[in-house]
Amino acid sequence: VILNAIVLEPTHKKIGYICVPYKHDNFSVSVKDYWTLSKNFSSIYFVTATFSDDIKPYFPSSTNHYLLGKFNDDADIIKNHKKFMNDSPSFVFSINDELFERNIKQMQRFVSIYYVEFNDQEAISDISNVIVKKDRIQQAGFAHLSVFCENKPKFTFPYSDRIIILEVADDRSPQSICKYCEKTRQDISRKGVVMNNLVSFSLLEKLK
Repeated sequence: VILNAIVLEPTHKKIGYICVPYKHDNFSVSVKDYWTLSKNFSSIYFVTATFSDDIKPYFPSSTNHYLLGKFNDDADIIKNHKKFMNDSPSFVFSINDELFERNIKQMQRFVSIYYVEFNDQEAISDISNVIVKKDRIQQAGFAHLSVFCENKPKFTFPYSDRIIILEVADDRSPQSICKYCEKTRQDISRKGVVMNNLVSFSLLEKLK
């Protein structure tokens, strides 16, 4: 089952992330091997995921450990989506609009993902103006969420086209990075824009 509308032939390449449940089984090993050999993946991580309580009803079979891959072209991901499907949802975040990317000496340690209920131009501007001032954010962008799963969830997530991705490069502890991301979210809220937590990934091990 493929959830949400997917453009099978996009007009330009979209970078982004895919996360697939890691369960120490043949499926997980085959996904890791496929990504490792694929030129479409610039990096692969073993991660722990923390989903917000508000999100769990939409994805009740989500788990804690994932393979997280950063890809260069979402068309290739969608074309081969069956290789990433099992009974737990896999998530694809295709970045439609890159806000910025900058070099930071610290290693990337965290990916924090949010959604907004309203994404008018003023809200986008307010979000961008706050994020660009945060010196520990390595890359940021607005994205679309696609979900792949053999078992169709009971509820459809209604904000798939209003996703915000923040890559954080920071040498501090995961707890400190979480506080940094929460402070960023609060700063945006003070602008009158409610940015809701979706999921955060703590990067435990770099596999590629």
